Amino acid sequence: MRISRIFLYNEPSVPEISSDSLANFLQNTFHVTVIKRENIFKNAAEDTAYDLASSRIFNMHQSFQIHVPTNEEVEFERQTFQNTSKVENIILYDGFEFQRIVSSLIPSDESNVEDFHFVFTNKLTCTFDFNDYRYHGRALIGANPSIISTTGIIEAPAKPREYYMELMVNYGQGLNIDSIKKKYQGAYLEYHDLRLGKIIEGYCLQALFYYITGESFCDLLDCRLNNAHWQRDLLYSQLEFGKLCNKHSEILKSWTALNDLNC
Repeated sequence: MRISRIFLYNEPSVPEISSDSLANFLQNTFHVTVIKRENIFKNAAEDTAYDLASSRIFNMHQSFQIHVPTNEEVEFERQTFQNTSKVENIILYDGFEFQRIVSSLIPSDESNVEDFHFVFTNKLTCTFDFNDYRYHGRALIGANPSIISTTGIIEAPAKPREYYMELMVNYGQGLNIDSIKKKYQGAYLEYHDLRLGKIIEGYCLQALFYYITGESFCDLLDCRLNNAHWQRDLLYSQLEFGKLCNKHSEILKSWTALNDLNC
């Protein structure tokens, strides 16, 4: 699959994305022009707010059913278009519905197979898994456009088992949990974590490789394409190891050479 341009739609409430650094990384890695854009919802209309509110999830154990939103829910979504930092706890959105809504906002002259779009959001996207019949938070909805949820990066990969065990014990005893969070600080990502920028690079790699090759992820932990389910694995693959495995390095090398010829 040939790519001519990559578009980055920013999430202003998460400056750690560092759009300039990410654009340089993608341009240097894929030899493709990268264009930075403002948040995709900035100039969205009222019907988009309604659609977003309709895509909310209320039953984690039931596949998606369109929600009939209240006026307050629609108004909340509309307000986030101008202030994306406006939060109301964590709201769950069906990832495929969210991707469909975002797709409708891409300009028609940029909606083609050679233009690839990344939409960053602090909204938590989820997909329903028919293996265990429940929704799961997702950091990445891989398609074009691809959705990268910064909240999903924080919340979807699990924290250390010991963290949850100590948390339950302290909850049961009515003790303060701040000491537990401090004890495990650094072992998992937190909101506005300075490591987010490098982590997001990895999710961009995963989305682009899937689009280029049709193959999802890498089974090796020693590869940035690894689909980490635990925070420790995510931090290892993206930061400690921090590169592609030999197989995917060769695929990237071959693809960039061919893509350069076609440009």
